[in-house]
Amino acid sequence: MNDKLLIVLLIASLSCFVGAKKFKEGEKPAWAKKDIRDYTDADLERLLDQWEEDEEPLEPDELPEHLRPSEPLDMSKLDMANPESILKQSKKGKTLMAFVTVSGSPTRAESEDITKLWQTSLWNNHLQAERYMIDDNRAIFMFKDGAQAWEAKDFLVEQERCLQVTIENKDYKGKHVKEEEEKEDEGSKDEL
Repeated sequence: MNDKLLIVLLIASLSCFVGAKKFKEGEKPAWAKKDIRDYTDADLERLLDQWEEDEEPLEPDELPEHLRPSEPLDMSKLDMANPESILKQSKKGKTLMAFVTVSGSPTRAESEDITKLWQTSLWNNHLQAERYMIDDNRAIFMFKDGAQAWEAKDFLVEQERCLQVTIENKDYKGKHVKEEEEKEDEGSKDEL
């Protein structure tokens, strides 16, 4: 019985040392002795680093996108004759933006209604895209999985009011665009 009590006391005393502060009061660095209201951004960054020092690293799927390891491309499955398929595979799991231009001279409200309808159609087809209006006739469709952008492009260019879709600096013309509208669009680009 005395042996068990001695072991419990020994464990309790050791746990006090394990849970002790990293710095003793006299050994604290100068930045740690400051009032918290006087901390600079560098001090807060050091405090965060000290806080996370003993943390386990995050799982790859929990890391921010720019820190995640990219999936290796299986070159044997890629069609080298089709550059779009290579781009599609290389953007899998990465955020990608597609710029979509509405044909004609729509008002901002009209463009919003048209692009909202397109966004809903994409969502109904399990292609998740966020939509942001950037001009009266232009919107950004942002895809969390970049591989979905090319499937969405195939849908968007088929739409009657789609002038063009731009993905990775490559323009895809809408199938219902008349030559006059293309010339007007090119003329407006030259003005910029």
